Amino acid sequence: MVLLTVDALDKKINEKVIAEDVSFSIDEGEKIALIGVNGTGKSTLLKVLAGQMNADGGTILRKNGLKMQFISQNPQFSKPTVWQEIKAADPDGKSEDYVFKTILTKLGLMDFEAPIDTLSGGQQKRLALACGLAVPCDLLMLDEPTNHLDEMMVEWLENELIRRKCAVLMVTHDRYFLDRVCTKIFELEQGHLYVHHGSYEVYVQDKEARVEQEAADERAYRNLYRKELAWVRAGVQARSTKQKGRLKRFDELRQHRRKQQEQTLKLQAPSQRLGKKTIEWQDLGFAYGSNELFHGFSYQLKRQDRIGIIGHNGCGKSTLLNVIAGDLKPTEGTITWGETVKIGYFRQGDSQVDVSMRMIDYIRKAADVIDTGKEKITAAQLLERFLFPRSMHYTTIDRLSGGERRRLYLCRVLMQAPNILLLDEPTNDLDLLTLDVLEDYLDAFPGAVLTVSHDRYFLDRVCDFCFVYQPDKTWRGFPGGYSDYRVQEEKPKPKPKPRRHRPRTGLNYQEQKELEQLNQEMTYLQNEIDELNQAMSEPMNFEQMEKLVQKREQAESDLEEKTLRWMELEEKKEADHVDQ
Repeated sequence: MVLLTVDALDKKINEKVIAEDVSFSIDEGEKIALIGVNGTGKSTLLKVLAGQMNADGGTILRKNGLKMQFISQNPQFSKPTVWQEIKAADPDGKSEDYVFKTILTKLGLMDFEAPIDTLSGGQQKRLALACGLAVPCDLLMLDEPTNHLDEMMVEWLENELIRRKCAVLMVTHDRYFLDRVCTKIFELEQGHLYVHHGSYEVYVQDKEARVEQEAADERAYRNLYRKELAWVRAGVQARSTKQKGRLKRFDELRQHRRKQQEQTLKLQAPSQRLGKKTIEWQDLGFAYGSNELFHGFSYQLKRQDRIGIIGHNGCGKSTLLNVIAGDLKPTEGTITWGETVKIGYFRQGDSQVDVSMRMIDYIRKAADVIDTGKEKITAAQLLERFLFPRSMHYTTIDRLSGGERRRLYLCRVLMQAPNILLLDEPTNDLDLLTLDVLEDYLDAFPGAVLTVSHDRYFLDRVCDFCFVYQPDKTWRGFPGGYSDYRVQEEKPKPKPKPRRHRPRTGLNYQEQKELEQLNQEMTYLQNEIDELNQAMSEPMNFEQMEKLVQKREQAESDLEEKTLRWMELEEKKEADHVDQ
């Protein structure tokens, strides 16, 4: 059954076209993702469908009695406490209290009587999501629902939306989430809507085919345009009716300029040389008064590290980045920075940004001109590489969409020529194109990267090591990305066997800790060997080469020694399993 039908919809904001002659329908039970480049108007389209904004033309037909829930990125609340707000979402009283409590708990809102004005921005958005999920509806519309959710919450929301019979239309750029939940994708691009029937993989295939076809159409259009241009420039003397018709045709061609292809986002930013000493911390801990967040964390950052920081909301991930950046002093342990370290910190929020500034002035505060080593780039040129045309450069920041602001902020961070990047939820509000190119940029970034992210695809794509927050308030290391960590964490435990009366040969507490440490040390040594191999491939004199060879031999010897000890402990551990 069709729930909602859109026919020939038109919508503009000022001179910007959001939708032009757009038509589509949403059927009962469909799970649809709405995607597109930041600033194309996805949130605006949702507001039009929800009846919060008027269309400029066309019709929207809704099924009689259609029940809709719309959760925006900037929710408004009418009640003072969490519990009163979620109860108010169900004026008919059809839902049981346990339903509300379950949803609030799953979304990390444990204090039901907490005043809403004391909640963080992320907590308020999770409350709005809870209110939308608490009451049954026919069509649920969500704007970036996975922002501000940790990994466990995202997985719970995935299963919840798959389980529900209602139709869902949501703006999302979380590729794993999109692929698991959605069976159809609406792509909004420069006022046009393209429908892809299938998963994210189908969308990528369809998009590639469309771009190739549009390139072929563009070549044909250019040939026709050249002919018409040559004719007009010839300066024909007699203007007959037929000739006037041809002139009109030329004018239509000129007005019908081919829409710009999605440009490749060139994230070529300079970086200063990073010396041997980067950042090292020993027994690091932090607490707000009596509230301890973490303790006993030690690590020496390597120049090519790609590290993901994973943990539930509120465990101290952003605090850890603030400590590493030097913005906060640790309450225990020490941290030291190398003399050549220059940190670029891409924070979650933009509270420190003066939104009344013009875009070009905001970038120029970092630098007027940057030198990449191959070329010099002005602030205006860099903005253009970040898909901000010159016509936008004097626009004030407060007129940008959330995703455009994040892209602008990223541009500013990279323009400072960092050699270590700290990224706090970098994927929030970024579109798929920007995400894809950001990931490619991080592949080639010549320094270390530490990122806090709930985006599982991003963690898998970028990271080769993860630190995961543990119940005892420590950080445990896992080689690989998010999926690798989950596989290691979820290894099936052996079923208990009848206990044999034999001397116990398992690991004691110290040996267990040693085994965990060996896993990390072996990974670090392998990374060091890879770095040395890379360095040895570059031109150098004999003395330099000899030093690198000696270092590599020492690292290989250490790795062999630790591998043997690891095998010894693993055998002892397996023996313990057999005994049990």
